Amino acid sequence: MSLVENIIRADVRALSAYHVPDAKGFLKLDAMENPYTLTPALQQALAKRLSETALNRYPVPNYLAMKEALKTNFGVPDGYDLVLGNGSDELIAMISIACAKPGAKVLAPMPGFVMYAMSAQFAGMEFVGVPLNADFTLDKAAMLAAIAEHRPEITYLAYPNNPTGTLFNAADMEEIISAVGDSGVVIVDEAYQPFAQTSFMSRLPEFSNLVVMRTVSKLGLAGIRLGYMSASAALLQEFDKVRPPYNVNVLTEAAILCLLEHADVFEQQAAQLRSQRSQLSSQLASLSGVEVFPSAANFLLIRVSNPKKSETYGNEVFTKLLEQKILVKNVGKMHALLQNCLRITVSTPEENAQFLHAFKLALD
Repeated sequence: MSLVENIIRADVRALSAYHVPDAKGFLKLDAMENPYTLTPALQQALAKRLSETALNRYPVPNYLAMKEALKTNFGVPDGYDLVLGNGSDELIAMISIACAKPGAKVLAPMPGFVMYAMSAQFAGMEFVGVPLNADFTLDKAAMLAAIAEHRPEITYLAYPNNPTGTLFNAADMEEIISAVGDSGVVIVDEAYQPFAQTSFMSRLPEFSNLVVMRTVSKLGLAGIRLGYMSASAALLQEFDKVRPPYNVNVLTEAAILCLLEHADVFEQQAAQLRSQRSQLSSQLASLSGVEVFPSAANFLLIRVSNPKKSETYGNEVFTKLLEQKILVKNVGKMHALLQNCLRITVSTPEENAQFLHAFKLALD
């Protein structure tokens, strides 16, 4: 046996690394990023703040200033604290590590964010995926049955969901949270909250097993890699024990403290993207052979069909877009429910128009 075979787990060897395509020279509409850059005034303010940062020192380990800024701007209930992560990916990993008892399980609707299942696997936990309905709404009956059968330690509910954009029914989610009860935690992942304008954050006091997780990435700060989650003090205390020391760097801290002083700028950008989402949705829905699913996020999921083409028509359209230097997400291979589906990030009016022109050509 080789060195790799001797030391690396077989299930890890069987995996492929998380692939991020090279987007140089492309119109990049595959990663749900905010297309707006900082204004010149904000760039100058940030440059000054970063230049004053003590790079020779470790971060302040409790991150009190950053936590207060986040709590003030993002509606965390009084008396509730935060645990911070290097993006929400690290928070998901922390939760998995903390809950990975022998035989522990993770449950989530499918299709959903790939890191729920991957993080469970890395921590040695069994992942249970519960298919959504055909229209990508939550199958409450199936979820409740799976909870009763598997008694998962962790249940994820993305609100809204990626890659579908669906905003699950709040009453259904409440029933699921209650059904899990004291046997597990329910993570409501609100990565796209700026575009959904609804949240479970204010409802933390109602459910002792509820964790609300967010990121500033979709708000327009994907490059600084900051995620945060809130829950009861008892839960956060345990999750914080597995948080790596100094896991959020001083440049990220300086950037968030500076930029949240101008939170209104990002709120305006989110409003613009919500408006563009409605326009692009209507434009796409008017095209023959294009089904647009309701979205409460900053992206649209569509299904393309052509009776004269094969069952891989989505792949053909995706390839034709690539030939025109347009990069969207081909999600058709992620799950059977997503056959011939593409996910398109909502962007500026100019970039949306550029995409729409190329998309029409790709459908021919």
